[in-house]
Amino acid sequence: MLWRDWRSGELRLLLLALILAVAALASGNAPCAAAIAISGVIAFGLLILYHVGMFYVYDWGWHVKSAYQAEWLQLPMRLVNQWRMPLLFIISGLAISFVVERYSPGRLALRRVWRLLLPLIFGMAFIVAPQCYYEALTKGLIEPGFGRFMLQYLTFQDFPGDAWGGEEMIVWTWNHLWYLAYILFYTLVLIALVWLAPTSLAALRRQVARLRGPMLIAIPVGLLLLYGRFIYPSFPGMTGAFIDDWYMHAMYGTFFLLGFLIGRDEGLWQEFSRLRFVTLTGAVVMFVLLNLTDNMLVIYLNRWLWLLAVLGWGYRYLNRPRKWLPYATEAVYPWYILHQTITVVLGYQLARMSLGPVIEPLLVLAGTIGGCYALHEFVIRRTRLLRPLFGLSASRASGTRSRTSAPRKSDCSASVRQSAP
Repeated sequence: MLWRDWRSGELRLLLLALILAVAALASGNAPCAAAIAISGVIAFGLLILYHVGMFYVYDWGWHVKSAYQAEWLQLPMRLVNQWRMPLLFIISGLAISFVVERYSPGRLALRRVWRLLLPLIFGMAFIVAPQCYYEALTKGLIEPGFGRFMLQYLTFQDFPGDAWGGEEMIVWTWNHLWYLAYILFYTLVLIALVWLAPTSLAALRRQVARLRGPMLIAIPVGLLLLYGRFIYPSFPGMTGAFIDDWYMHAMYGTFFLLGFLIGRDEGLWQEFSRLRFVTLTGAVVMFVLLNLTDNMLVIYLNRWLWLLAVLGWGYRYLNRPRKWLPYATEAVYPWYILHQTITVVLGYQLARMSLGPVIEPLLVLAGTIGGCYALHEFVIRRTRLLRPLFGLSASRASGTRSRTSAPRKSDCSASVRQSAP
């Protein structure tokens, strides 16, 4: 049992050593929105690399797979797998903290529904559909013919069981766009809390702002341990189906709320920076242990320490405006929607050419990046009707300006508001 390992003296001594090391450090700077925005861009960049890697990593199931699978990819994939999505939810919570005071609860809710639900529905109907087609085609469950498939898909006709990872599918699926559904739900819940319980939420924010040293590690990890002990046994793993995914809701919802509560609190950002060496060291140690044991404490310490390290180092070295930042933060959302479909389509087509284990992955990666750039730059951001379908405002003023002129001081906050869906 995972919980028996918690009683081992080695693990308790290791945790005590980490806490004592954390308590011994000191220093820091003031936070800037640029660090958050750039971290968001990097986080979504990692997501693209991760999904390209899923096409090649050995023995990990995905929609389509290459013939050139590599077992060594499991190590770097496992390294980022523990904290890549929690980081995105933290950044989304941080982004909301920059806009929540600018709008009434009702108006903010409508804006988030428009920005998240419209791209989700459009993406499920048209962007994800090619992924479903090639997955079902690879499994030999449908006949070739994308036009016929789309007619059947858009009219909710039945497909063979397990055509793309479920039972007999009679509705659209969201694949990688599940994040939009989850973040929309968490955002609406948070807006309701801002409206109905502002005093309690403000008190909670003050308590979080006081976290320092050992408590900054112990309390979040303690919450995750409670979820693992009492929720995970009944709802193991991630279903991606939303309605029965309560363990992931508890975990991702907590990270989203933490991002919101952290916000622009100067003391917390100084603390992240102050602890960056210890959190990075601890994260590396935890990852080594993670490959030796499935102990639940190690899993959650690994996850949270990596998140703290990313926030601390990101704040320390990314804390300045960049000329390219507004453009990059605008591009994040369309690239996120597009990237996995481009990877799947390219991967399937190139896999048939037997290009070898070097040329093929390079072409898939370059094609995914190039395809996202071309569609965003030359089609989506220049077409007024398409922009809202990919989460962009109808106006392209901010994106156009950002590529040709130096950023203003206010651009940092504007970039944060766009840094995550």
